[in-house]
Amino acid sequence: MEGARERRVRTPEGVELCVAELGDPEAPAVVLIHGYPDSKEVWSRVASRLSDRFHVVLYDVRGCGRSSAPKPLRGGFTLEKLTQDFLAVAGAVSPGRPVHVVGHDWGSVQGWEFATSAETRGRIASFTSMSGPSLDHFGHWLRKRVRRPAPRRLAQAAGQGARSWYVYMLHTPVLPELAWRGPLSRAWPKLLRRAEKLPADGYPTSSLARDAAHGAWLYRDNVRFRLRHPREDCHAHVPVQMIIPTRDAFLSERLYDDVESWAPGLVRRTLDAKHWIPRSRPDQLAVWIGDFVDAQESGRAAGPDEPVRVYPGGGPYAERFGGSLVLVTGAGSGIGRATALAFAAAGARIVAVDVDGERAARTAESAERAGAPRAWAETADVGDQHQMEKLAARVAADHGVLDVLVNNAGIGVSGPFLDTTVEDWKRTLDVNLWGVIHGCRLFGRQMAERGQGGHIVNVASEAAYQPTRLLPAYGTSKAAVLMLSECLRAELAGRGIGVTAVCPGPVDTDITRTARFVGLDEAAQQRRRERVARLYKLRNYPPEKAAKAIMRAVVRNQAVAPVTPEARVVRVLSRVAPRVVRGIARIEPPL
Repeated sequence: MEGARERRVRTPEGVELCVAELGDPEAPAVVLIHGYPDSKEVWSRVASRLSDRFHVVLYDVRGCGRSSAPKPLRGGFTLEKLTQDFLAVAGAVSPGRPVHVVGHDWGSVQGWEFATSAETRGRIASFTSMSGPSLDHFGHWLRKRVRRPAPRRLAQAAGQGARSWYVYMLHTPVLPELAWRGPLSRAWPKLLRRAEKLPADGYPTSSLARDAAHGAWLYRDNVRFRLRHPREDCHAHVPVQMIIPTRDAFLSERLYDDVESWAPGLVRRTLDAKHWIPRSRPDQLAVWIGDFVDAQESGRAAGPDEPVRVYPGGGPYAERFGGSLVLVTGAGSGIGRATALAFAAAGARIVAVDVDGERAARTAESAERAGAPRAWAETADVGDQHQMEKLAARVAADHGVLDVLVNNAGIGVSGPFLDTTVEDWKRTLDVNLWGVIHGCRLFGRQMAERGQGGHIVNVASEAAYQPTRLLPAYGTSKAAVLMLSECLRAELAGRGIGVTAVCPGPVDTDITRTARFVGLDEAAQQRRRERVARLYKLRNYPPEKAAKAIMRAVVRNQAVAPVTPEARVVRVLSRVAPRVVRGIARIEPPL
């Protein structure tokens, strides 16, 4: 691992562990523990991102990488012996200070053992778990579903049983070792890259066959016994953060339903990703790990050792968006402002963009009050290519690559086609369509090049699929946004980037008060704006509801998200009864 300092740590049993360290030895120590069939190099991308803030420690579990294997192998991989290995490493790298443990897969299984064992009390400051349950918690989870059966509980147990097919295979004598030392180790890197969409960056390492063959004893020495005889005293004695990839092929989300009873104050995070998140999502993991460690360190300095809330804003979407970087255009008012504040309440970092710099600044200030760890204001005309290019470069340099982009900025223009000037068309398309194109092109490319997923939200309109004689320019721009979103969704799906077109419908925002009504003088336009604004006010659908719909659409990765009841009804009619929609389009509302 580039820049790492390596040392050998000898355990009480005589096993020699290969330990790598990065960062300042005086900083809080973060110990990263790998899973199966990995070695410590699985953490290389996360470790490099944490090393400027922490003393990062990685070690090859016994029998893996450059660590020696116990003799004999049978009985040499019990959780009790792995606990002694951890204590030896912690004592060597941080003798006078507790360490923060982070585990993935079997590293997480070990971490749960350390976090609940009396023997490690005082040596651990916090624990972050990924894709690996406590075997004791798992055993109690199974007992609960078998002893008090119900269709739903039995289905959950059966579902996890099907996902655990590899566990049964690894209990088979000799065959796993033969497979790993034969063709499986050669095929594994390609299988992993194809199934998990991992970068071809030299991982797994050349020790894979040996690591996997030895690691089979992790399952044989622990799984059956612990599931049959789970400990009753398996309550965590340290703050715990649990990161759950929602598309994990090996572990069901339902497996973690009861964990709060074993880990009071548990902090949950969800990630739209598959199993090997240390390779596929290092940026997000580094943010969550770093923020959790910082919070616990500040809490320990301030008072008793108890869980500290990482993102104080909280909210129902904090599991997913806490610490994420979200940029919203048109954030000075309306749906844009409400969306920025909704993400802020979930603990996201916010970049509020608006053509009016003062309004953007007010939104950024409100976002921090709502719960955003940080919020920044940016001024840009989304229809201006050069301004958007400078914005994208500035955001990437100062804050990093976005996790969520919300292309919301838009303007309203209404009136007959024959009265709509070329200037009206140009300005409408510049903001409503080209603004979305610029955002998708610039920020979407950054997401794709990073290779760690993301989500793009393009705010279209009910007018995208509801023709009307009053909105030819506006409807055309929004229909183009809808089609662009559908095309981009197909293109970026293979890169783990979701794209959603949101179609709000009649939402009470400032767009009705600033819309241009063609063919009318300024006084008549103002009267028309006031009438339309009153109608929208009577409809009383606030932008906060649209913001919640946007967040829900991101979580669900919806392709098209109609927001208001009217938008949903018209969406259905446009598909099943288009002649009805065309008939409605001919009606001129009495404005």
